[in-house]
Amino acid sequence: MNSQLDNIYISPLESNKDPLLNKVFFSKYKTVQKLGEGSFGKVYKATYDNKVFAIKVEKRTSNQSLLESEATIMNYLKSKYIPNIESFGQNNEYNILIMELMDKSLEDLINIYKTFSIKTTCLLAYQMINILKFIHDNHIIHRDIKPDNFVMGKEEKNANLYILDFGLAKKYRSSKNLVQYPLIKRKKLTGTARYASINALEEYEQSRRDDLESISYVLLYFLRGNLPWQGLRVKAKEERYQKILEKKKSTQPDDLCKGFPQEFSYFVSYSRNLGFYDEPQYKKLRKIFLNLVLQMKEKFDFIYDWTKKEDINIRDNKNNFIEDDLYDDDDEDCANDKNNLNSENDKKKDEVATNGNNLTLYKTLITEGGGKTNLNSNNNINVIIENKNLHENISSRCCSMYNIFYNIL
Repeated sequence: MNSQLDNIYISPLESNKDPLLNKVFFSKYKTVQKLGEGSFGKVYKATYDNKVFAIKVEKRTSNQSLLESEATIMNYLKSKYIPNIESFGQNNEYNILIMELMDKSLEDLINIYKTFSIKTTCLLAYQMINILKFIHDNHIIHRDIKPDNFVMGKEEKNANLYILDFGLAKKYRSSKNLVQYPLIKRKKLTGTARYASINALEEYEQSRRDDLESISYVLLYFLRGNLPWQGLRVKAKEERYQKILEKKKSTQPDDLCKGFPQEFSYFVSYSRNLGFYDEPQYKKLRKIFLNLVLQMKEKFDFIYDWTKKEDINIRDNKNNFIEDDLYDDDDEDCANDKNNLNSENDKKKDEVATNGNNLTLYKTLITEGGGKTNLNSNNNINVIIENKNLHENISSRCCSMYNIFYNIL
């Protein structure tokens, strides 16, 4: 009988000299293969108890940990759109996040298929907009929308799209009174230049519109297989960003989307024309892509270019959130929010409390010299510190965790 280990997709990145390979974290999770690497750290496949996990590892080089921020935001959002967190912790050298291992990223898939069909792109667009709405409704913007940060579910959830990598995410408005933070000019780009909005490349503070504009470029990347501002022969980073900005500004939506349905050009234009404080019309945008699929005489069935018959047979429709929102009570041509967003948002409380008594994310249990410390919170992430020479002040550690959460959210 095959285990999960036999069926999981792994990107083939090998490194025989990697000191983190075959290392055991928290006395149980063993890294067995490197999955990827970026400017902020590395990602590994790990096994424990015949199950597979993803481990993100970040060097402890500063007081502000992007990985700790990511774990905090993912735990705050905790949703069917986001992989589950198993543990977060530290050892002497690294911050470590252990989470549910998903299937291929959309970047992996586009590298295999080169381009996606219009139908598949619409199916993905529909889910991306749903995901953005959920994140934005909970006062967060992602700020690094790109194909690498969207992954497909595995096994019975292989139809579902998930979002990853909240290391650059931040709060864009007050969760208490919903007042949006002001538009300011920043000193550098946050995000990935290829998919960043024009305003982000001009180094303005980002808001909901910027995530949406990034989605529009991702969709065109899927359809075209490339974007006009790729491959610019510029070595210096700042000069390259400027050239990308100039090319984006000079490329009109109709030219960018030439040869494809006008709905994509509309989406680019719409996102570019949003104001900093504007709330996107998520429902209207979803409807555009739903209707386009139906106009093509296709089924909105979440059968992608890569879907195999056996993938369909194992899908769990009861847990498949995208199967339940194809029809709206008020507009049967439009997908509704009832089953996939509102039920969660109605339950979501303002977790950023105005006093410390209402925001208890972490409880600290120190085991001196034991090599492991569990920091648990009720129904929240299991936090582990791995440090045999730990001599931290407990109240100081809790205060640090509180400040990180409060400052982000």
